[in-house]
Amino acid sequence: MGSRSDQAVVAVDVESGLSPLHLPDAESVARAAVAAALEYGMQKTGSRREDALLWLRQGDGRMCGYFRYGLAKQVSEALGALDESIKAVYLLAYDATPEDTALCTASLSAPLHMIIWAERRTGALDAAVSALDGAVARQVAALAQLPLLRRLLDVQVVDDASVEQRIGYGALLTSVRYPPLRLWSR
Repeated sequence: MGSRSDQAVVAVDVESGLSPLHLPDAESVARAAVAAALEYGMQKTGSRREDALLWLRQGDGRMCGYFRYGLAKQVSEALGALDESIKAVYLLAYDATPEDTALCTASLSAPLHMIIWAERRTGALDAAVSALDGAVARQVAALAQLPLLRRLLDVQVVDDASVEQRIGYGALLTSVRYPPLRLWSR
């Protein structure tokens, strides 16, 4: 089990008499996300688990690309389930070169650039993203036998005002040149 910072913390209104809601810790969510991402890569490549793991560890572009997409999709779904203020989650590929795109190369240790569109940015959302980031990085490093990764998720949170006024990362949601890929939405 992870440290206290890796676990979801839930506040309970004692006066309401409601029983506490138990949420999975970040390590459990990350473990499930990485397993589902590997399964997605296996399905897309038609490979067995042993081959998929070998290809990931060798940096095979196709397998890594499918794995990274599957991982981003799983992470976005998990975050959406944890925070009802999230409207949508997007994946950006703005640091991919034309060669990366043409050759399907994607490093497992490169950050996943994501944008979360939420009603508002909160400390709870930031904490959930941070805990999940560390847990996902550890799980991916262990799976792919990489040196310990500190971070894997580069998440930017934008609110309604940023999107409506096209400010900062909010402007990217309607970008013609670098349109993000919607991974999840309500």
